[in-house]
Amino acid sequence: MLSRKELFKNTMRKSAHAWKRINELRLTEEEASILRFYIDQPAFMDLHWTMFIPAIKGQGTEEQQKKWLPLAYKMQIIGCYAQTELGHGSNIQGLETIATFDPKTDEFILHSPTLTSSKWWSGGLGKASTHALVYARLITDGQEWCACLDDHSPLPGITIGDIGMKFGNGAYNSMDNGVLRFDHVHIHRDQMLMRVSQVTREGKYLQQFGSQDGGLETQVIDYKTQQNRLFPLLASAYAYRFVGEWLKWLYTDVTKRLQANDFSTLPEAHACTAGLKSLTTTATADGIEECRKLCGGHDYLCSSGLPELFSVYIPACTYEGDNIVLLLQVARFLMKTISQLGSGIKPVGTTAYMGQVEHLRQCQCDVQRADDWLKPSVLLAAFQVKATRMSIACAQNLSKFSSQEVDSLRSCNKPYLESG
Repeated sequence: MLSRKELFKNTMRKSAHAWKRINELRLTEEEASILRFYIDQPAFMDLHWTMFIPAIKGQGTEEQQKKWLPLAYKMQIIGCYAQTELGHGSNIQGLETIATFDPKTDEFILHSPTLTSSKWWSGGLGKASTHALVYARLITDGQEWCACLDDHSPLPGITIGDIGMKFGNGAYNSMDNGVLRFDHVHIHRDQMLMRVSQVTREGKYLQQFGSQDGGLETQVIDYKTQQNRLFPLLASAYAYRFVGEWLKWLYTDVTKRLQANDFSTLPEAHACTAGLKSLTTTATADGIEECRKLCGGHDYLCSSGLPELFSVYIPACTYEGDNIVLLLQVARFLMKTISQLGSGIKPVGTTAYMGQVEHLRQCQCDVQRADDWLKPSVLLAAFQVKATRMSIACAQNLSKFSSQEVDSLRSCNKPYLESG
C-alpha cells in the first residue's frame, strides 16, 4: 500500500544495497551479470544491461565502446533505450524525432516536431537515467535515414519527465517510464553510434539500410485485425443499450401488474434481469480487456482511462449476484418452461416462441445466400431454433439424474434465491 514515490524509493534502496554488496565482494563482470538475475532491482536496471549496453556493443565503434562501456559496467552512467514514441512503437521507419546533420558545426540537431514524436515509455528515462540511446530519423545531405544516436541528458532544449501511473499499485509503478522531447538540441557527430552506419564530416551517409517511400502511414484502427476485434464490441454496446430500454419497459409493466395483484410476468422479469445482468457485465469485463490489448502499450497507463474502467466495472461480475449463479436461475426458468409445454400451458413474453416447439425442432434453415443473414427475421428464427433445441437437450440430460441429485443442485442456489 505504499505510494508510488515510496515504491520507487524502496526499489532504488534495494538495488543500491545489492550493487554495494557486489562491489564489496569484488565480483567479476561475468559473476555480477549472473547475480543480477537474482536481484530484486528496478526494471530500468534490466534495460540498462539488456538494451543500452548491448546496443553500444553492437552498434558502437571500437573507440566508442572503449569510452562508454567501462562507465556503463561500473554504473557510473545509467542508460535507457529511447525508441518508442507516443505515436510510434515498433514501426521504426515511422518515427518522427528528427536528427538533422549540420556540416558547418559537425553536429546533429535533435528535434521533436510534433506531440506524437515525444519519446514515450522508456524505462528509467523519467528519473534515473543519465544517458539515453535515442532512435531518430536522420536528415543529411537533403535525404532521410533511420539512425541510432547516443545522447547526453539533460541538456538545454530537453523536456523530460515521468509519464504517470500505470495499472495496479506495485509492479510497473516502481518503474520511472519517461517522456522525452527535443527542441533543436545540438550534439556532436561522434555521439552517433557508427559501427554499422556512419555520417562523414561532409555529411555523407554510408551503409544505407533503406528509407521510407513517403506514403501515408496506416492508422492502427484501419487494420482489419483491429476492426474484427473492436467492431463486434461496438455493435454489442448498441444492442445492450437497446435491450436496456426494453428492460425499463418490462419493469414498468411488471410493477403495474403487481399493483393489480397480477404476478404472472414476475418469473420472466426475474429471469430476464438475472440473465442480462450476467451477460452484459461479463461482456463488459471481457470487452474492456480486449480494448486494453487493442491499444498496445498505452493501455497500461492510467491516463488511458482503461485501468479505471477495469477497476470500476469488473466488480459488477460478482456484486448484486454472482454471474454464474444468476445464469443458473435463468436455466431454472427455462427448464420450468420446457416442463410445462406438454401440460397445455403456453409460454408468454420472451419465451412465447417455445410454444411452437415441434416446428422449431423440425424446421430447416432456408438461407440461400449470404445476404439473407442480414434479415432480422432470419437471425431471430435461427436464435429461436437454437435456444429451443439447447433447452430441450438440457432438460433431457437433467431427466437422467435422480430427483435427489436434482434437488442437491437446486439447493446450491437456495441462499441466493432466498436473498432475492
